[in-house]
Amino acid sequence: MKTLNKITAFLCCFALTFPMVSCSDDTVVLEQNKQVNLTFSWWGNDSRNKYTIKAIEKFEDLHPEINVECRYSEWSGYETRNNVEMISNTEADVMQINFGWLSQYSENGNGYYDINSLKNFRIENFSDDYLYYGIKNDKLNAIPIAMNTQTVYINKTIYDSYGLPVPKTWEDFINSASVMRNDGVYPLSAPSKAMWLYLITYAEQVTGKSILDENKNLNFNAEDFKTMVQFYKLLVDEKVLPQIEYYKRTDFDNGIYAGCVAWVSDAENYFGSAVESGQEVVIADYTTISGENVGEGWYAKPATMYAVSKNTEHPDEAGLLLDYLLNSPEMAQLQGIEKGIPLSSSAKSTIEKSGMLEGLQYQAAIKMEGVPMKELDSVLENTSLIDDFFTVCKDVIFEMTTIDEGVQTFYEKAVSEYFS
Repeated sequence: MKTLNKITAFLCCFALTFPMVSCSDDTVVLEQNKQVNLTFSWWGNDSRNKYTIKAIEKFEDLHPEINVECRYSEWSGYETRNNVEMISNTEADVMQINFGWLSQYSENGNGYYDINSLKNFRIENFSDDYLYYGIKNDKLNAIPIAMNTQTVYINKTIYDSYGLPVPKTWEDFINSASVMRNDGVYPLSAPSKAMWLYLITYAEQVTGKSILDENKNLNFNAEDFKTMVQFYKLLVDEKVLPQIEYYKRTDFDNGIYAGCVAWVSDAENYFGSAVESGQEVVIADYTTISGENVGEGWYAKPATMYAVSKNTEHPDEAGLLLDYLLNSPEMAQLQGIEKGIPLSSSAKSTIEKSGMLEGLQYQAAIKMEGVPMKELDSVLENTSLIDDFFTVCKDVIFEMTTIDEGVQTFYEKAVSEYFS
């Protein structure tokens, strides 16, 4: 059927000299007389892969003149492959990217295609406040899909079983650990990036300083990083949370973790099983020292983004696919809020009309929208920087170095390699 559609489209368009763009409802359609092959890459779990593949099949039905080759995998494999492809200039025409990759691959704005120059993308569906996140050196390198922040998820069922309230302060978590640890239960948990940002939040609240100044230069000194290491060690020693090396996401479902710090966009993937099993998972207040000034030291960023390859040979068709992924009712219906509440006005309107704004992820997104947060600079998501920090933490915990020596070494490297 698809082949027949393509032949029909080809014969109908053969006599056309110039391509035409038309709009049917909220979907952009391109008529032309040539066959085009595009590549599209993303990361995700089986659920995301299934609905995205289904969406691409619908896109190809709408545009029989375009073939889309899908490349997808889970996060770690995708990140590794993306690095190789960006270096070798073999990246997909349209790709899902992490916010931090803009600084890693396009500091001068030339690492990705300038979306401002795409013909078939409806940029008016996005406010300038959101487009800002995708600009490098005055070039629009990427479009954010939704906004994101680290969020504290609490298994209230477990906390209730110990007669404990949902924590609001750092001290609340330490007090909870004194009750739970005899049963091998951790009040909190976090993967490395979440823990790194969580510790930055703590240090900013304690010191009254932002890690970056208004010009995005490093504002923390060695003593400030020492504050982070000391607090992390305290949390580990008091059994508030496991060391990040031993973190297992599935232990939230198993009842070993009574809480977890994770992205808004991870809510359903991380905690959906616990909810389905009848446990009550709630969104805690953003942790502070006193339980007041909620949002102090917390950062927001795009959940994920879409970009177009600087090497694409088919920018018109790439723009068409990009528009479909972000603005079309077809994609909006299939994706729902799996990647967060859409920033595209047309996509958000679609899911609002469909009654899809509900569930844990929606609750986390609403919580984020109601709290003032700072912009997360992509340098703070540098994987190597985070790995270096937790190497020092591990060495301090296992007494392989003193905290002063470890922190000083980390600080000097950070200044010379990551914040220079």
